[in-house]
Amino acid sequence: MASAASSSRSIFPRVASFTLDGFSRRDFNVNDFVESLSDSAFPANRRTGPSQQAFDPKPLIRTFEGALSQLATLSEDLGEQETNLSSSVRRAEQQHDQTLVPLGRKLDQSIDSFETLDASLNQSSNINDRASQADTGGNAAVQIGEKLEDLEKQRKRASDAQFLIQCWVEVSETGELSALQAVRKQGGGESKVRCAVIARQLMRISQRLDPQSWSQSNTSKKTNGTTNGITGHKGYNTKELIEKFSETLEKDLLKQFDASYRKQSFDDMMECARVLHDFNGGASVVALFVNQHQFFIDRSQLITDEVITDGETWEKLADPDSDPPGVEPSFQSLIDEAKITMQDASFMIKRAFPYYDVVLTKFVQRIFQQSIQQRLEMVLEKADTISSLAFLRSLHASRAYMNSLVEDLKAHGLTEHPDACSASTALVLDQQMDELFTPYLVGSSYIDRERRNLEELYSSLLFKYTLYHSRRKKAPTGFMASLAQQGTQLLATAKDAYIEKLDSSELTPTQKAMMLRVAGLKANDNKNEIEVTEQDGLLSMPNAQRMLKWLVEGVARVLALGSGNETPKDMSALLNLLLVSMGQVYIETALEAAADQALAQESVKAEPDLAYFPSLRAAITITKRMTTCTNTVLIRLAESNTTVRRDMENKTKEAMRRIEDKSSMIIQRTIDVIINWVTKLMAGQKKSDFRPKDNSVDGGRSGPGYLESLQTPTCLAICTFLTQSSAHASQTLNGKNLESFSSELAISIRDLIFEHFKKFQVNATGGLMVTKDMSRYLSTLKEWVLRKEVEASLDVLSEIGNLFIVGPEALKERSRMVQTGGMGKGLGKADFRAFISRRDDAGSAALQSVFALT
Repeated sequence: MASAASSSRSIFPRVASFTLDGFSRRDFNVNDFVESLSDSAFPANRRTGPSQQAFDPKPLIRTFEGALSQLATLSEDLGEQETNLSSSVRRAEQQHDQTLVPLGRKLDQSIDSFETLDASLNQSSNINDRASQADTGGNAAVQIGEKLEDLEKQRKRASDAQFLIQCWVEVSETGELSALQAVRKQGGGESKVRCAVIARQLMRISQRLDPQSWSQSNTSKKTNGTTNGITGHKGYNTKELIEKFSETLEKDLLKQFDASYRKQSFDDMMECARVLHDFNGGASVVALFVNQHQFFIDRSQLITDEVITDGETWEKLADPDSDPPGVEPSFQSLIDEAKITMQDASFMIKRAFPYYDVVLTKFVQRIFQQSIQQRLEMVLEKADTISSLAFLRSLHASRAYMNSLVEDLKAHGLTEHPDACSASTALVLDQQMDELFTPYLVGSSYIDRERRNLEELYSSLLFKYTLYHSRRKKAPTGFMASLAQQGTQLLATAKDAYIEKLDSSELTPTQKAMMLRVAGLKANDNKNEIEVTEQDGLLSMPNAQRMLKWLVEGVARVLALGSGNETPKDMSALLNLLLVSMGQVYIETALEAAADQALAQESVKAEPDLAYFPSLRAAITITKRMTTCTNTVLIRLAESNTTVRRDMENKTKEAMRRIEDKSSMIIQRTIDVIINWVTKLMAGQKKSDFRPKDNSVDGGRSGPGYLESLQTPTCLAICTFLTQSSAHASQTLNGKNLESFSSELAISIRDLIFEHFKKFQVNATGGLMVTKDMSRYLSTLKEWVLRKEVEASLDVLSEIGNLFIVGPEALKERSRMVQTGGMGKGLGKADFRAFISRRDDAGSAALQSVFALT
C-alpha cells in the first residue's frame, strides 16, 4: 500500500505556495527563501545518497519557474492593493480640504469680532487693516494697566502719608501712638512690617521737626514754644516715645520668634526675621537665635573644664622617639560636636531666615571664636607646660583636625546641602580657621620654636659625644690644628648650651626629664663630672637616624602649619641647623678624631693600630643619608624661591666638600701609616736572609719544613700586616672607593718591594727564598680589589723573583725582551742589570756575557 502511494506521486517536485503575509514578516531573508526552494527541488533520498551522479538542473529550473509564476501573481495582487489605497488617500484629502473652508470662515469671524471689541475700547473708528487694529488694541490695554498701577501707588502713598501725618500729630500732640498700636495689635507680618517702616519714618520726622527732643536726656516734657517753625506742640519728647514704641515692637517680634523657635515653626520664624531685618537690620534676632542655641548653653557650662588627657599621653607627646598620639580628646570631642551642630543648624537657618548666609556666618564665627578658640588655647597652654615638642605636636594635630572639619563642612554644603557650600561660606570658614592659629604662626615665631626644639633634641642626643671629644687631646700640627681648634670651640659651645639649658628655670620638669633621657644622663648626675667611654665618642647609625627622623617630623609640621611663601626660608633655617648639628658637630668631629689618630699612628714604634679606620664607614654612610635628606626634602621644598634654593645648594656643597676633604685626608694618612710600617719592616730585613747556608735550612732540603723555611720572617710580617690592613679597608670602603684605595696602596707597596730587593746579595738558595717572598707578596696584593691595569702591573714582582733562579741562557733570552721603559709595565734595562748584579754569580763569565747584552 505504501508502494502504491509512492508510485502515484509525480516525479517532478511540487511547487510551494506563497502569500503576501510570508514576505511581510520582519524575519524574512532572501537567502533563506532561495535555499528553501533549492532544497525542495530534490527528493530526500537524492540529497542524502552518494554524490557520484551527474548534476541535473531540471528540478531546479522547474522549481524556480513555478516560484516565479507565483511571485508574478503576488506582484499583480500587490499592485491592485496599492491602487486601491491611493484612491482612498485622495478621497480623504478632498474631504479634509472641504472641512478647512468652514473652519477658516469661523476663524475670520472670531478675529473680526475681537478687532471690533478692541477698537471700541480705544475709541478709534479709523482702522485701515487687521494688523494695525491688533497693535492699537494691545497698546491701549497696556496703557490702561499702567495708569491703574500708578493710580494705585499714588493712592497707597497718599494713604501712607496720611497715616504717617496722623501718627505724628498724635504723638506730638497727645504723646501717644494709639493708631500705630492698633496696627501692631492686628498681627500678621505685613502689619508689623508697616509698623516698623512708619516707626523709622517717624524717627526721621522727629529728628527734623523736633530737634529739642534729640538734645534732651531722660525727660518726657519740654517747654512750650515753636520748634523749627512748627507750633502747637504739647511739649512731648517724641524721640523717646517713638523709641519706646520701637523697643516694644522689637520685643514683641523677638518673643514671637522665640516662641516659634521653640515650636520649630519655620514659617513664623521666617516672617519675624524678615520684619526685624527691615526694622533694624536683624541683628537682634540673629543674636537671639545664636544665644539660645543649645550648643552654646551646654558648652558655656563645660568651658572651664580642664584638659582631660592623661599623663601617659602627655609623656608620649614630649617623647621625640614615640609617634605623636594625635589630637587632644576634649578638643576632638568639641570639634566633632561642632561639626554636627553646624550641619544641623544650617538646615534650620535656611528655613528660618531670608538672609540665611549672614546668619550662618554669625553662627560659624561664634563657634570658632568662642568655643573652639577657648578650648584650643587651653590645650596649647597645657602642652606648653609639658615641653616645646608637646606644644608643637599639639598645635600640628589641632590644625590638622581643624582642617578636616573645614573640609567636611565645605563638602557637606551647610545651607547649600547637598551641593557644596558657596564661595562666601568657604571663605568665612577659611578665614576663621586662619584666625584661630594666626597668634601661634605669626612672623617667625613658629619656625623659631621648631628650630629651638631641634636644637634641644640634638644637643641632648650629642651631649656625651661632644663631651668625649672635647676632652680628647688634639694633635697640634699646622693648619689642621687651626681646624681642630675651630671644632673644639664648636663642641664646647654645644656642651655649654646644653648645660645652660638644663639649668634654666624656664625648662619644664617633663622637658628636663626628656632631655636627660635622650642624653643618657640621670637627674642627680654632676654635669661637670660625667664619665664618658670611648663608645660615646663613636658615630652611631641609630642616633643619626633619630636626628633625621626628628628633622623630617619638623618639616612635616612646617608644611602643614607654615605659610607657603615662607617655606623656602623655613627650609633654609632647618638646613643650617642640620649642617651644623649633624654635619659639623657630629660627622666632622668624628673625622677629625680619626685624622688625629691616623697622624699619631705614623710615628708609633709598635705596629700601628688601624681600628680608627672603620669609623670612616659610618661617617660616609651618615653623610650619604644626610645628603639624600637635604637634596630630596629640604632643597626640593625650596624650589619656589630660586635665591634661597641656590644658597642652600651652595651651603650643602661646601659642607660636603669639607667632609670629603677630611675623609680623603684620613684615607691618605692611612696609606702613609701602612707604607711607613712596611718600610720599617723592610728595614729590619737581614743581609743574610737571602744568602743562607745549605745546612742552615731546617731539616735539610728533604725535610718537611724546607718550603716554609724559604719565606723570610720579614715577608711573613709584611703580608700579615697587609692582610689586616686590607680587612680594615674592606670594613670601611666599598665600590670605587675601595678599589682606588687598594690600587694606590698596592702600587706603593710594589714600588717598595721593587727597590727593596735591589739592596740584597742573593745566592742560589736565597734565590728560591726571593721567589717565595715575591710569590707571597703577589698573592697577598692580588687578593685586594684592584683596577685591572694595577693588577697587571704587579706581575713584575714574579719576574724579579725569576731573575735570581734562572740560568745564564734564560737570562740572555729575558735580556732581549727587557723594555726600555720603566717598571710600570715591566723591567727596564737599568733595573734588569741592578737585580742581576745582586746574584752571587754575577762575576762569572756567563753572567758577564749577559751584562754585555744589556
